[in-house]
Amino acid sequence: MNSESVARELAEPNLRRLLSTAGLDVEYVSASGNTLYRQGANGEPIPVLDYAAGYGALIFGHNHPDIVARARELLDEQTPVLAQFSSHPYANQLAAELNRIIRRETGSDEPYYATFANSGAEGIEAAIKHAELDRVLRLSAVFEEIEASTRRVREEVRAGTATVPEGLGARLGLPRPAAGQDALDLLIAEIDRRNQRRRAKPPVFVALKSGFHGKLMGSVQLTHNEAYRTPFSALGAQARFVPCDHPEALKELLQDERGTLLQLTVADGGVRLVERDHHTICAVLLEPIQGEGGIRPLSRAFAQEIKAFAEEADCPVVIDEIQSGMGRTGDFLGATRLGLRGDYYVFAKSLGGGLAKASVTLVREGRYRPEFELLHSSTFAKDSFSCHIALKVLQMLEADGGQGYRLARERGAALAGMLRGIRTDFPDVVKDVRGHGLMLGFEFHDQSEATDDTLREAARSSMFGYVIAGHLLHAHAIRTFPTASAVHTLRFEPSVLLTDEEIDRLEHALRDVCALLREQAGHRLVLAS
Repeated sequence: MNSESVARELAEPNLRRLLSTAGLDVEYVSASGNTLYRQGANGEPIPVLDYAAGYGALIFGHNHPDIVARARELLDEQTPVLAQFSSHPYANQLAAELNRIIRRETGSDEPYYATFANSGAEGIEAAIKHAELDRVLRLSAVFEEIEASTRRVREEVRAGTATVPEGLGARLGLPRPAAGQDALDLLIAEIDRRNQRRRAKPPVFVALKSGFHGKLMGSVQLTHNEAYRTPFSALGAQARFVPCDHPEALKELLQDERGTLLQLTVADGGVRLVERDHHTICAVLLEPIQGEGGIRPLSRAFAQEIKAFAEEADCPVVIDEIQSGMGRTGDFLGATRLGLRGDYYVFAKSLGGGLAKASVTLVREGRYRPEFELLHSSTFAKDSFSCHIALKVLQMLEADGGQGYRLARERGAALAGMLRGIRTDFPDVVKDVRGHGLMLGFEFHDQSEATDDTLREAARSSMFGYVIAGHLLHAHAIRTFPTASAVHTLRFEPSVLLTDEEIDRLEHALRDVCALLREQAGHRLVLAS
């Protein structure tokens, strides 16, 4: 191997430089439980307490022995990873187990059909593609009804059993023709022109401000952060963003997107023009707890407003459970506490147990389109290895009457209590503590007007949270990051294996950070990095 070629950074070198400015460009060489081991200066492993936990992907920590043992069994059995376009009973078993758990939490017996993928963003892409297919097919059915009605009108006018009233064309701004059949032809042509123009309008997806749903071509358009979305705005789905806890914004949006389709019919021997309500809304997407937006829980009241909006718009609610699901909040579904049942669910992250890269999109039977199965596929999805690993994770969560969920609630309560205690002692430094279970956010007051030059510049350049993360790593051997779109908020998403001693370590580290911020000693934060 050429040492010169290896020394040159070719794997996202700009990102590497960014990490280095905050002291986060360290190499991790092994991992176990809540601990990552980084490479020391002399090659020795240095333990680091991991509170980022794969952005919430490690509900049972790094390399859990039971999951690793199952993975070894599968590899020793030479389980087929690439056996596409064949029977996958293990995928069906996984879908059935997900259905069983969702049925228990929602109380609904309606089944959900599964489409598998490899990542959360890909799962969101599958969801929005399926929602658009459903919208297109439903709209096609409406146009078939309109066309069938038009044919019946033609037949009755030709047979002399119906006439075109004077003034009907004037409603559409048409000139007055010489004869009844001519009038009808002009009407039909104008109606078709208007309907086709309405039909050509692109779908609109409703998403929430501060929401994050991925960075692929479609999913990035549903992510509110403009820095991620704007460079690619011409490529993907059109989204309308509404603020949380503002139901009036939902009402205004629905009114804005409302329009009509025109249809001809016959009543009492006369041709009539009927307006059919139509809108371009395709789906509503939400996270029960906005992860990258600053660990912001959705309120139960606003969730019910979204439900009412979706019912009026007759569009599906897509619940993004990629970070909040799989037991992280203390329930299997982050949406359980909201009393909101999804038409679609998307799971990823912890579904793979920290070893497999897997995601699944579930669509309830009343919304499901079987045609989708031949229009969407993924080479590595629905394989034996990832499905069996996911089944093992579900088995571990459900064991002993749901011990995994109880641990998430109990350990989350202990961690949240500690974080709130720090906020009480440093109200001038800590703005808020938010979240549920083991998905918690710790928000500092904005330092953009800090008296300390280092802190002020870090805040203004959106590097504040990363500077804090660098200090935690080097001064306290603790790993976490800010949330992507709210860089004054640190995320804490450890596994259910979290111990009291590990909580105490974090408390000591955060109190050190808060004391330095209170003193406006930014140089000491940076020196530690």
